[in-house]
Amino acid sequence: MATRHGAAVLLIRHGETEWSRDGRHTGSTDLPLTDEGRQHAEGLRARLAGREFALVLTSPMQRARATAAIVGLGDQAEVLEDLREYDYGSYEGRRTADIREERPGWDFWLDGTPDGETHSEVGVRADRVIRRVLQAGGDVAVFAHGHLLRTLGARWMRLAPEAGGALALGTAALCDLGFERERRVVWTWNDTSHGGGR
Repeated sequence: MATRHGAAVLLIRHGETEWSRDGRHTGSTDLPLTDEGRQHAEGLRARLAGREFALVLTSPMQRARATAAIVGLGDQAEVLEDLREYDYGSYEGRRTADIREERPGWDFWLDGTPDGETHSEVGVRADRVIRRVLQAGGDVAVFAHGHLLRTLGARWMRLAPEAGGALALGTAALCDLGFERERRVVWTWNDTSHGGGR
C-alpha cells in the first residue's frame, strides 16, 4: 500500500458559472457563481471543515475568490495572478462546437487558440505556483480554474502542460496532490462526491 509523505496540496476548481455550465471558454470574463455553483461550494466547505492550511492561494477572478470564501478560506486566501485561467484570445466565450464549425476537429489541448496564451506560457505560470506551494511548509489550498488546474496537475507530475488534456476536471472539484516518498504524485483527482458539477 502506498504511503503518503509530506504536505497535501489541494486544488479546488471554482463552482459553476453560467458559462462553465454552457461549455463556453471562460478566461478573462469575470462571471459570478450560479446558485448551483454556490451550493457545490457549500459541499466543499463541509469536506474541508477542520483542515488547517499553511497557505491558501486564489485566482483574482470572482468565481474563484467566491468559492474560497464560501469554503471558509476567503480571509486567509492570497490572490495570485499566476492562477488566472488561460487567455483564450478570440475564443473567449465560445463553445468548442461553435469553434469546430470554423476549424473542424479543433482540440484545445492540441491546437491551442490562435491569439491566446500558449500551453508553454501557462506551464511557466503553473511552475511558478508549484515553486510557491513547495515553500509553504504545510498543507496548501489552491482555488482556480479548469484548464489552469489541469495544466498545474500535469506540471506537478513533471509532464508537458498539454498532458493536462488527460485530466478532466468538473466544477467545484477537489484534487489532492502530494508526495509518495520524494516523488510528486496525485492521490485524488476530480473528486466531486460532495456535489460538484461537470
